[in-house]
Amino acid sequence: QVQLVESGGGLVQPGGSLRLSCAASGRIFSINVMGWYRQAPGKERELVARITSGGSTNYADSVKGRFTISRGNARNTGYLQMNNLKPEDTAVYYCNSRIAESFASAPYDYWGQGTQVTVSS
Repeated sequence: QVQLVESGGGLVQPGGSLRLSCAASGRIFSINVMGWYRQAPGKERELVARITSGGSTNYADSVKGRFTISRGNARNTGYLQMNNLKPEDTAVYYCNSRIAESFASAPYDYWGQGTQVTVSS
């Protein structure tokens, strides 16, 4: 059973920074894509940033230049560095990974439980 666990959320003032972490554990053969999504109250879940196994990244327009997604030296970890945070970044942030559990199995999307990020003065 694959599990994703996020950490690093919290309360920060506008202009501040936070670093989210995502750790995948369990039966993992390969991680094709690792991404971060967020969902604010009353809104749909949206993609924030995504990174492929080859290192290609893409970002939502609203976070370009402020957020950076990366993979850790341990292949099962990922990070989202968030700088110059704004009140509109307030949301629950979810880690998502497309993981194959074996050579023969198709990749499947797994989700973490979410971590709250609140940007407020």
